[in-house]
Amino acid sequence: MYLYLVVTEIVLTLGFFLLLFGANPGPPFVQWAYRSLDRAMEPFRGIFTSIELGQTGNQVEAVLDTSIIFAMIVYGIIAWSVHAGIDWLADRIAHLDRLDEQARRDRAQAQATQQAQAQWAQASQATPEQTRQYPPADPDRA
Repeated sequence: MYLYLVVTEIVLTLGFFLLLFGANPGPPFVQWAYRSLDRAMEPFRGIFTSIELGQTGNQVEAVLDTSIIFAMIVYGIIAWSVHAGIDWLADRIAHLDRLDEQARRDRAQAQATQQAQAQWAQASQATPEQTRQYPPADPDRA
């Protein structure tokens, strides 16, 4: 996501300055920059009117395109929002994992407690052989 944002912001910045300084559209690099700029600006074309600043020395119109600045801001806000959403989702998943782990520990502790109680109950029950070893209760003392 950030790679796309960085590349898009670079293309927008490059295109903004090429238009601002009235770069000659003939060289292949400038053609590539303008093509890339057109793709990135597709959703933002026509929002604001470009401000023409006059012709440069090579008879190319210098333009202050405020739509490019707006696009840079919007792309940044979208990237920040997506990042915030991913962070929220990751925190939520981590929280649910912690709750799940706590529930597993609680179940394991409950099982261990039940087993200990069952062993205690089993050990505390006297077998018939054990009861014969003790002398019978004296009925006169009761």
